[in-house]
Amino acid sequence: MIGERIKRARAAAGLSMQALGQQVGVSANMIKKYEHDQCMPSSGVLIKLSKSLGVRSEYFFRPVQVELGEVEYRKRSTLPAGILKRIHADVLDQAERWHELTNLWPNFPLADFKKPDDLPERVETLDEVDAVADGLRSSWQLGQNPIPDLVDELEARGILVIMTDVDEQSKFDGLQAQIAGLPVIVVSSNWPGDRQRFTLAHELGHLLLQGRLAATLDEEQACNRFAGAFLLPAGSMRQQLGPSRQHLEPKELYLMKMEYGLSMKACLYRAKDLGIITSAEHRGMMIKFSKNRWHKVEPGNAYPAEVTLTFQQLVYRALGEGIVSESKAAELLGIPLMQFHQERKLEQLDAVAH
Repeated sequence: MIGERIKRARAAAGLSMQALGQQVGVSANMIKKYEHDQCMPSSGVLIKLSKSLGVRSEYFFRPVQVELGEVEYRKRSTLPAGILKRIHADVLDQAERWHELTNLWPNFPLADFKKPDDLPERVETLDEVDAVADGLRSSWQLGQNPIPDLVDELEARGILVIMTDVDEQSKFDGLQAQIAGLPVIVVSSNWPGDRQRFTLAHELGHLLLQGRLAATLDEEQACNRFAGAFLLPAGSMRQQLGPSRQHLEPKELYLMKMEYGLSMKACLYRAKDLGIITSAEHRGMMIKFSKNRWHKVEPGNAYPAEVTLTFQQLVYRALGEGIVSESKAAELLGIPLMQFHQERKLEQLDAVAH
């Protein structure tokens, strides 16, 4: 058990056995023996390991161990294998803490994820994908308005959202998996909000459409269509732009982006999908995007990044209800006990305020 945890933490830290051994003061071969449970590190070595790997010493003895099932990575071909390993290790660590918190709670306050009862057995066209997105909005009572906090909406429905800060170069496009039957979506905390939201909605599309698409439909294309339709319903877009346009102003797309949290490029593509603009107008606008380099960085302010606070809120609620101790709460949050005491007393917030 300890060996596997050392191996995972080393992967998350991006360290070789040689590099970790040098930091701890043992040989690379000894690190290998630790990881294969052929040798037990002393208490002094464990303290050095926890410091080098950036984990609490309790991490090595955490009883709960989970595995990601049905993992589907969506990444760029240039994403280094080492970064992917670090993402995987980071996700496993966060998922384990979620799973442990769930098991500590007598009656976990979040509902299990449940697919809508009226999902069609078969989806034959992309227009029918739009209908699935509209049906989900109706089932979740979202209406046609913008969704201000997509992460909170998904977590309230029983979908675990994990933010990872490992991918500093933004080459990781998303992950969907299952943990003990719980659906999990992973996005990067380094992305702008519109990219996070599109990925979250795209992965939600996979969750709902898997096994329902006709053979003639490409699943990635269908999930892109679902993401656009879920974030920006057809009725709302036609109300904003009109049923048919010869030309769109870039500022219209920017304002729509800031209202609905969907990139200007995705809004433009959605206008083409809905027949508001022609394919020729779409191509012309994309040429303009390319000339202005907007296909890399869109103009104006970035849409605010989303955050997940649900896990922290549940840890503090468990503390308040006597389900966990201070030490366990700090362990679940992955921070030193002294730092936890400061955060619990809001001392850090007071320091920022002054």
